Amino acid sequence: MYLTAEKKKEFFKTYGKSESDTGSTEAQIALFTFRISNLTNYLKENKKDYSTQRALLKLVGKRRRLLDYLKNRDIERYREIIKSLKLRR
Repeated sequence: MYLTAEKKKEFFKTYGKSESDTGSTEAQIALFTFRISNLTNYLKENKKDYSTQRALLKLVGKRRRLLDYLKNRDIERYREIIKSLKLRR
């Protein structure tokens, strides 16, 4: 599996406050970004997999809403997560 429990803990440790901090906005954005990049690579090979394409669009929307929330709450944390994940915007 591409996303193991250890990999998730690494994301939460890096972007959250601790390994068990699964609810922080930054950690969720980082996890969604990882999943989005993997689904994008998968869809490059399997162009007609429309259910995965829909799941990808839903993930992108979730990440966008979280980024908007973070931008409205704390602009510095927003800029930091954009820079660390190398997201454009």
